[in-house]
Amino acid sequence: MSIVKHSAARLAAELSALRRDDGAALEAFARALLSSVAEPGDGLLGRVVAALGPAESAELLLESVPAERLAARVAEAGESLDEREAAAGLERWLPRVDHAAFVRSLAQAARVEARLLIPGDPEWPAGVDELGVHAPLLLWIRGRADALNHGRPSIALVGARAATGYGEHVAMEASAGLVDRGFTIVSGGAYGIDGMAHRSALASDGVTVAFLAGGVDRFYPMGHEALLSRIAATGAVVSELGCGAAPTKWRFLQRNRLIAAASEATVVLEAGVRSGSLNTAGHAAALGRPLGAVPGPVTSPASGGCHRLLREYNAVCVVDAGQMAELVGDHRAGAHPTGEAVANLQRGPAAAGAPAGTSAGGGRRYAAAASPD
Repeated sequence: MSIVKHSAARLAAELSALRRDDGAALEAFARALLSSVAEPGDGLLGRVVAALGPAESAELLLESVPAERLAARVAEAGESLDEREAAAGLERWLPRVDHAAFVRSLAQAARVEARLLIPGDPEWPAGVDELGVHAPLLLWIRGRADALNHGRPSIALVGARAATGYGEHVAMEASAGLVDRGFTIVSGGAYGIDGMAHRSALASDGVTVAFLAGGVDRFYPMGHEALLSRIAATGAVVSELGCGAAPTKWRFLQRNRLIAAASEATVVLEAGVRSGSLNTAGHAAALGRPLGAVPGPVTSPASGGCHRLLREYNAVCVVDAGQMAELVGDHRAGAHPTGEAVANLQRGPAAAGAPAGTSAGGGRRYAAAASPD
């Protein structure tokens, strides 16, 4: 028996036992298993799960069903999936079925006291469901499970890793001012703007959440291990990837969609024209979330991305925490970015080299040019 077939057989037996004994655990197990065989944002897997549910999707995968059977079963459930799509998906997913690696990942999650959230849990951040078939199957959290769903408005503060003194000052003031107004600060845990936004929120006794592009057992960047530990102590460190998963360029870009979707508004504080934070901005606009940008010196390349958002994509010019807070107020009142602005952000080729099945979403115009901040 091949390693893949042996792994699949063992996982199928465990899945079957859960189906008999514990429906809630069955769904969590199935979602964790499916997330281990696909890259974040795999829309094809999202379509299968939407049609069949996580348990049946996992069972069919572990049975190594032929593509025609998978396509037929999805069609029976009222969704469309042709055999070529099914074959491409199975070709991606089946080689990643690994019982030993899956068990190691779960054991590591237990060691670091990571909690698994799935849709329907009281703490689940409902905003990520707006990603549709590209929504995460689950979220792993270290820290407060309710950090993104506890009645406080949330706002994403993002920007370049190579921040200037000006950018760091803006991030510090914005984060502290928003905490004073009752906001949760969401960012990506990176060097530069992200790190300053997190640190300022912590210094202001606020709640801050960091989304990672790898497992929550691997705080990255390593230079921010102490910062991320502090975030987990009072807020949350979050990932859709299982423990042991390493960050990669495209996982950073997919991570950005979660930052945008989990926040009621996104503000780009300082960014050059190739900053990965522009990818986050694209996701926010595509979701219809308010998008703000802070202007910088016209002579500074470090603010070129912000200026482009203001000039070409109808981002709102914001200069302080009060104006940033107004973005969320306007959104709750029903004001949204124009359809033309969203369409502009969505145009352009898909990111070259992105894993098959994944979507750069509203950020795809920027994905090919952006570095993964």
